[in-house]
Amino acid sequence: MNPLNSVLLCLAVAAAPAFALNFDIPEGTRIPLSIINSISTKQAIEGDRVYMETAFPILVNGKVIIPVGSYVAGTVTKVKRPGRLKGKAELFIRFDSMTLPNGVLRDFRARVGSLDGQASEKLDREEGSIRGDSNKGGDARTVGEAAGVGTSVGAIAGSVAGRTGMGVGIGAAAGAAAGLVGVLASRGPEAVLPRGSTLEMVLDRSLRFEEEELDFSEPGVGQSRRRVEGPAPAAAPKREGLPLPGRTIPR
Repeated sequence: MNPLNSVLLCLAVAAAPAFALNFDIPEGTRIPLSIINSISTKQAIEGDRVYMETAFPILVNGKVIIPVGSYVAGTVTKVKRPGRLKGKAELFIRFDSMTLPNGVLRDFRARVGSLDGQASEKLDREEGSIRGDSNKGGDARTVGEAAGVGTSVGAIAGSVAGRTGMGVGIGAAAGAAAGLVGVLASRGPEAVLPRGSTLEMVLDRSLRFEEEELDFSEPGVGQSRRRVEGPAPAAAPKREGLPLPGRTIPR
């Protein structure tokens, strides 16, 4: 090969850009999250922000891509409060962005995959809604307790009037009616995601990070410190030695 061509080839190779190494987190990856601020259908409205952080590292080929403590921001898109006689509370959340500890930001799309196993709320996987628990048992108990109280009161009133059976029937009906009024005036359980509870987020599309974006070294390392302008500090005053007893200071 011509020596000149060899030199040109070496220069071209040296000038070629270095190959950028990418790391892809595939669609369907499950990312556990811990909730930072509590969310409830009683107080939340559409547009409220939801703040979470990752609770477990996500690795690709043995390299940590999403460290623990990465921030995830979301938005409440729909709130449905529980009905007074039927209908469960519903909460819809949209995931918007993720911020790694070094400040790298990604917008992404994901859905709720599962909820905290200790939560009473249920996840509707088809609609993507978080639903509160039903209170049918509590409603029936309220009506039953009110009917029982009415029965006792009716029995006492009927015995005084000499018509115990009629008093029992009237008292039970009145108590049941009062219990039903109480049920109609109250709502069922709210859907609540308390602070510290966990949920699992499932990616709807892949996330790509470049190697240079995955530097999680201690912030500030390698950065020059800002120079502070101002007068130099004054020198400490020179302290003269004190004479010891029985000795004189040489002149």
